[in-house]
Amino acid sequence: MDLIKATPQGLYCSAGDFHIDPWRPVSRAVITHGHSDHARWGSAAYLCQRDCAPILRKRLGDVSIQALDYGERLDVNGVSVSLHPAGHVLGSAQIRVEYRGEVWAASGDYKLERDGVSAPFEPVRCNAFISESTFGLPVYRWRPQADIMEDVNQWWRRNAAEGRASALFAYGLGKAQRLLANVDASIGPIYCHGAIEPINDIYRAQGVALPATRLVAEAVGKNAFAGALVFAPPSAAASPWMRRFGEYSDAFASGWMQIRGNRRRRGFDQGFAISDHADWPGLLEAIHATGAERVFVTHGSVGALTRYLSESGLDAREMRTEYGEEEAESGAQEPEAP
Repeated sequence: MDLIKATPQGLYCSAGDFHIDPWRPVSRAVITHGHSDHARWGSAAYLCQRDCAPILRKRLGDVSIQALDYGERLDVNGVSVSLHPAGHVLGSAQIRVEYRGEVWAASGDYKLERDGVSAPFEPVRCNAFISESTFGLPVYRWRPQADIMEDVNQWWRRNAAEGRASALFAYGLGKAQRLLANVDASIGPIYCHGAIEPINDIYRAQGVALPATRLVAEAVGKNAFAGALVFAPPSAAASPWMRRFGEYSDAFASGWMQIRGNRRRRGFDQGFAISDHADWPGLLEAIHATGAERVFVTHGSVGALTRYLSESGLDAREMRTEYGEEEAESGAQEPEAP
């Protein structure tokens, strides 16, 4: 018997009568993290990691939330449920489900590189592992975060020296805060779009150290943005909202920037290949660290990763889900699978 199955409502554990990251309203939802494709409105009750709870309240409103610390176990109709660090964003968790000696883990989204912002990924030993595959192709191999951040700082310094604003587009939950925590704040003032600053406040309230930021709407003076770094969501790119910055250089921070054609198609001055998802080596390392005999591959380059794992001797299968909207917002195109 499969302990977790894909249903029209989402991933379902029938033994415990709960869903994991459901894409339709259900009676009980166990949530891996706060991104909109994994945490959707309408369910009667939500269970998440403690740092994720304020993010869910911000995004979903007045909903019923039960929060657990990492590693804390909860009995749900005879099924043991616990949450373990996924390293993706603040409060992100892998869901460990144990019933009658069988252990399954649903990873949600994850990355292995320590970012200094989210709790570092911890492998969960299990019989079956449900893994994402957003960047599940060999071409995706991330450079170290420190190297990417040095590129970001050099780009900002160069623009500041020439009196331009630096507009950096990044997903508003997780990526923006990761970049913000690691930039050289001595270069100049930092402004944030109204969709990002409230999330910054949640991170700060949970103990994450971020440099001082200001809302773009609160800027005063014609040249307020000269030399400044401006964080904005990808949806703001090429919109009328950008006119207030005068002369600026723009850049997009996303794993999709690993493929040069994506940057050209979007018309950004600069692209920084940094992702809150595991790259190809990271996916393989995480999967093997679980010791799982069975692997279910979801959203992303599902076919390529499933084939590789099967050829490596694992029982690997595709699992259809409705995740992936977060990365899809970039409008990027992935390369063809080998």
